[in-house]
Amino acid sequence: MYSRRSTPPAAFSAPETSPIALNCRASGVLAQYLAPNLGIALDFSLQSPVLPGNLSLDTAVGTAGGELGIVGMTIAHRLRACASTSGVALLGAFALVTASQALAASPAKRTSAGTCDRAQFKAIIDVGHSQKSPGALSARGVNEFDFNLRLASDIQHHLTEMGFKRTVLLVSEGAQHHSLATRVARANQSGADVFLSIHHDSVPDRMLQKWEFDGTARRYNDQYPGHSLFVSLDNPDYQSSLLFATIIGKELKARGLKYTPHYTDAIMGSRRRLLVDSDAGVYRYDQLIVLRQTHMPAALLEAGSIVNRGEELELAKPERRKLVAAAVGEALDRYCQLRPPVEQAQEKQASTAPHTHTATRGSLARHEAVR
Repeated sequence: MYSRRSTPPAAFSAPETSPIALNCRASGVLAQYLAPNLGIALDFSLQSPVLPGNLSLDTAVGTAGGELGIVGMTIAHRLRACASTSGVALLGAFALVTASQALAASPAKRTSAGTCDRAQFKAIIDVGHSQKSPGALSARGVNEFDFNLRLASDIQHHLTEMGFKRTVLLVSEGAQHHSLATRVARANQSGADVFLSIHHDSVPDRMLQKWEFDGTARRYNDQYPGHSLFVSLDNPDYQSSLLFATIIGKELKARGLKYTPHYTDAIMGSRRRLLVDSDAGVYRYDQLIVLRQTHMPAALLEAGSIVNRGEELELAKPERRKLVAAAVGEALDRYCQLRPPVEQAQEKQASTAPHTHTATRGSLARHEAVR
């Protein structure tokens, strides 16, 4: 497998930060999970994908399209764009076929990758910040923590109604550093399958403008509406984290919600982030504690900008929270199909290989990374 610590294949000539390379690389991470469901074997150690029965590229595309109900010239365009950079990028093209199109398609067009044991799957919905460390202040003076708690609670409730009975709402108290340490420790002790941290966005102080609301001086910025998703390359299972975040991004997009691209702007300074999926709105935030120190796949959702006066009102509406909760629910179900609960995966491995030891969470993650 081509890992972040290995030397890139010689054929990879596109600049690492070029739009094509970033999209193909990010999508390539997804290929190893999704392509096997189409009967396509992918090996990141090779310069080109290995297709069953020596199928041609065009035939493989047709196979993917037939299995997933995908049509249109977009497929061919993306495949050719990725293929022009390298074999590794070509692997990303197959993920673009599966992830970018199938995951954003209507439920009726999707091909199930497996079954999800919702009763066994355990998700942590983390409420960003705390009452003592409330995060950003909205354009009308409401603490970010209040937005986070309402949305996270609605997501947890929706997931429970879907059958994800083991979903945990993680709320902590105390100052910032204590709160972070507590949330990470509790998450790591929980044996959860995935971790999602809920936040609402702001901008650097220098970008805020003054206005008055209800007789009180407040600050706002109306330039950057939209949500964003973050993952850390330092998470023990970065590939699963990216998969999870990407599916969420697709579900949000399918519901008409748009991500904000401003994290790529130079004006963001030290808060500038690398956009690893320009379709789903997924960025890298490697240093974030709740993403890098959690032992399970983890993603962070900035649900929108509360310093944007118009978006703040939308984010406060129950209908908006319901929409986001539905997107997260669909994403979690799809992710669970691709990555079943650890206990379920262990049982399956034990039944198919009775003479081998039962895999731990770490060994399962390593196996998935190279298959």
